[in-house]
Amino acid sequence: MYGKGIIKGLGVTLKRYWNTYWDDIVWLFQGKKRYNTPEGIAHRSSSKTRGIFTVQYPEEKLLLPEEARYIPFLVFNEGADGKKEMLCTSCGICAKVCPPQCIWIVRSNDPQTGRPVPEPTEFYIDADICMNCGFCAEYCPFDAIKMDHDFEIASYERNVYNMEKLLKPASYYQSIRPENFAREEADRKAKEAAKAAKAAGAAAPAA
Repeated sequence: MYGKGIIKGLGVTLKRYWNTYWDDIVWLFQGKKRYNTPEGIAHRSSSKTRGIFTVQYPEEKLLLPEEARYIPFLVFNEGADGKKEMLCTSCGICAKVCPPQCIWIVRSNDPQTGRPVPEPTEFYIDADICMNCGFCAEYCPFDAIKMDHDFEIASYERNVYNMEKLLKPASYYQSIRPENFAREEADRKAKEAAKAAKAAGAAAPAA
């Protein structure tokens, strides 16, 4: 039938229009506020929300999904003495796979041995060039670089992040990506257990 698609499209529009006000009415009769409340923001951020709504940014900010990715950051473990234990070994893989080439690393050698120090002296990311693809985090063999949830980076100056701005503790990574963190920790412990079992099996015949 000619015009059937137009009628279906108008039906979808009408349904979304109705759901917009119906959700507001339901929340009103329940004595709840759909706007400007943590509960309302959580509902509008979920898959259960219906209709059309306006986010009153910056007063309101929808909750980001765990897989949201913006500017990368460097992860460090917090030592018992408060020292930052960097996971980055300055291998340079992240800089090599970066499509817009916005990462550059300064390495240094040990003055006594002359060997490369397994830690970057300087680490920079040009946030104005970064395309938030996540290749650096995906290819890092040491899980030292992850994608952040911080998208409010507008400034009047050039956004070049140095190590001081990039370094964030593992606890922060756990807070923004709890499922990923739990999965990676489980994989790490499984690898450590397999390695220990292999070492024990190799030592047994020698004993």
